[in-house]
Amino acid sequence: MAGAEFDYVVVGGGSAGSVIASRLSEDPSVSVCLLEAGGEGKGLLTRIPAAVIAVAPNGPKFGNWAFETVPQPGLNGRKGYQPRGKQLGGSSAINAMLYIRGHPSDYDDWANLGCDGWSWNDVLPYFKKAEGNQRGSDNLHNSHGPLQVGDQQRPRPIANAFIDAAEQMQIRRNEDFNGPEQEGVGLYQVTQFWEGSRKGERCSAAAAYLHAQMGRPNLSIITNAHAARVVLDGKRATGVVYIQKGREHTVSAKREIVLSGGAFNSPQILQLSGIGAADDLASHGIEIKHELPGVGLNLQDHINFTSINRSAQTNMFGIGWVATVDLIRAIWDWKREGSGHLTSPYAEGGAFVKSDPSLDRPDLQFHFVVGMVDNHARDLRLGYGYTCYVCVLRPHSRGTVTLKDANPLSAPKIDPQFLSDERDAELLLKGVKIMRGILDAPPLKKFRKKELYSNQDTSDAELMQHIRNRADTVYHPVGTCKMGTDDMAVVDPRLRVRGIDGLRVADASIMPTLIGGNTNAPCIMIGEKCADLMKSAA
Repeated sequence: MAGAEFDYVVVGGGSAGSVIASRLSEDPSVSVCLLEAGGEGKGLLTRIPAAVIAVAPNGPKFGNWAFETVPQPGLNGRKGYQPRGKQLGGSSAINAMLYIRGHPSDYDDWANLGCDGWSWNDVLPYFKKAEGNQRGSDNLHNSHGPLQVGDQQRPRPIANAFIDAAEQMQIRRNEDFNGPEQEGVGLYQVTQFWEGSRKGERCSAAAAYLHAQMGRPNLSIITNAHAARVVLDGKRATGVVYIQKGREHTVSAKREIVLSGGAFNSPQILQLSGIGAADDLASHGIEIKHELPGVGLNLQDHINFTSINRSAQTNMFGIGWVATVDLIRAIWDWKREGSGHLTSPYAEGGAFVKSDPSLDRPDLQFHFVVGMVDNHARDLRLGYGYTCYVCVLRPHSRGTVTLKDANPLSAPKIDPQFLSDERDAELLLKGVKIMRGILDAPPLKKFRKKELYSNQDTSDAELMQHIRNRADTVYHPVGTCKMGTDDMAVVDPRLRVRGIDGLRVADASIMPTLIGGNTNAPCIMIGEKCADLMKSAA
């Protein structure tokens, strides 16, 4: 395949890239090449939803980039952990499968920043185009799209106890976080096959859009192909150099190239290609081809804090004899009929909450996990328990993604600058207090045996130190190739790299501001919209 020429080259087969490659190749008259650094994303650890517990803590052999941040002053000097999917499907192949679009006003904010065509009314048709919702179609939902979205098959009783506890704290029940109102508490819907032969399997972006289309004669998918740089002819992108089995190869694009490497890898590829801030590139000996100072800036992520609790009850995920017997039964249920506890997203319950009733939209999100998840599941704990997460939905802190060196196989240098803006720290502190109130409410408190990291903080200052000692990401980095019309924008509202012909970026990196919720569904929407933009430009 090396040296071949195609109409389109898509770099990265993740949540947006899978969609773009599939949609473009629907036209049999065009040729499409998809480059993916990982594998095909078809293994059991990807297909079994609950198997994410084995993938998230581990590295590339498990289909996970497993990046780390630089030490974070706002986290008392600790490095953060950034798992990202390295396989077809990208992070949709290793996430908790939660289907959340964000608040409608998030997209209106984008439009108000100059991103014409990205208001809520503009993007809703693309969310619906993608969605195949088990609950059917209405003004906000669609039941016939390729991305299957279903209700959880067997939520644990403790997840419903979380909902009851939140209701006692005056948080109203919400049956649909993607419905008319986002605020409230309920069970998450998940991107999981709910019908057909794959019932109970994870519906990653690749499973939804790509795997069934891999036989198309006009679609060439090259896996284990690490993109090294974009080839430029003056100010036009003409091809991509990639590394496979230690050797460099090149594919050419007659029409367009689209980068869909995510918030970390897309800016890295641009920088390796000589597109970015001149001084930064010069420091690594990279020739500047096009100065675009916003590349790698504007990094935003959901900073998150967890409360981990042991329980004397065993009807939840854990490590012990009861869990072993349950696992054997669950494997049988999943293989036989695609049901049972292996279909769990772990984060079964959730809530969107306002820290102040006067706010126009929720500014905090909760994930309630039916197991003890410590240090991103890298520290395993014997026994049984549950974990509650709280995150700041629209952080003010801004970070960067830059190069460690000029080697395309090196990981990027990730600096989220977590809690560098004091407003984020103040809001997370409020969120932790709300979370503690929910966990102490009678419906949940009866499950608790002991809080894993119990502490004696008696003041806000002591609690803030505890937060800085343990907070980290909840896996939603965005913004490093931001869309807009100002001087720091990397792409315009049609996702074209400013000043370079034939090159677009389409993934979480183009978000000018972080949306209020999980980012997988918005990335799939971005892929749908980008494909239409590319088709209309042909």
